[in-house]
Amino acid sequence: MSSPHIALLVNPKSGRRRAAVTAVRLKEALREAGARVHVYSGGSAADSRRMARLAAADNPHALVAVGGDGLVHQALQAVVGTGVPLAVVPTGTGNDIARAFGRPRGSMRDVAAAVLRGRTRSVDCVRVELADGTRRHFLSVLACGFDARVNERVNGFRFKAGRAGYLAGIVAELGSFKAARYEIDVDGRVIDEPGMLVAVGNTSSYGGGMKVCAAAEPDDGLLDVVFGRRTSLARFLLLFPLVFTGGHLDRPEIIVERGRTVAIRAQGVPVYADGERIGEPSLVCEVVPKSVEMLELTS
Repeated sequence: MSSPHIALLVNPKSGRRRAAVTAVRLKEALREAGARVHVYSGGSAADSRRMARLAAADNPHALVAVGGDGLVHQALQAVVGTGVPLAVVPTGTGNDIARAFGRPRGSMRDVAAAVLRGRTRSVDCVRVELADGTRRHFLSVLACGFDARVNERVNGFRFKAGRAGYLAGIVAELGSFKAARYEIDVDGRVIDEPGMLVAVGNTSSYGGGMKVCAAAEPDDGLLDVVFGRRTSLARFLLLFPLVFTGGHLDRPEIIVERGRTVAIRAQGVPVYADGERIGEPSLVCEVVPKSVEMLELTS
């Protein structure tokens, strides 16, 4: 019987280079346990995506992403629909994807044992198509509006600090933000009015645990759509902290829909998915049921 083949995809700069250290320790633990390990290191998002595709083409027993949500997003593009299991060892600032699917526990030997155990869970992902025909997939939340602008600001910060950095981005964005006009179609049900943001969730959180789509489940074949109606910035500032508990979903300023296909049209707002900038509306999101095998690393 041949040794299991594990591919490690690493962003060496993630977590102030914590990912590089973690990857070395995990590689050693896997090899001690008898696995063949190949390490793929990307210096940019495009490079990581190319490396992930090279890794998945070898049909490993698992592709393990050691980094933040952005790196997992690149790995996803390579494994969706292939049956190659995807595991996440988080070393980023937000780590919302790892939070949704289970953060590894214990020593690096424990993590290696969990990888080699090979227990998987079939989950949905989301295919998004932009107006120019570009297609991407995401696992967690697509953000369009105020939250996406905050993400853009946070990405420009010299130092990242997870939720604290996101809160700093909120404060910085409040002074200049203006509502946009949205047309959102959820399985034929249309929202057409000015708003502050729209989030399309396959999982519940973004921004380091902010539960914008608190009820979203990644294996129910549905997307949760959360739309924030236009309101004063003062009112919005009072409402926004409720996102940490999901309490915002019961407020009259929030519209919640669920469906399999979501079309969004707007102008002048960026779009982020899994914390990565993917473009601007118009776009269409469609759930792809049970298209990813997530490797469970929790005991």
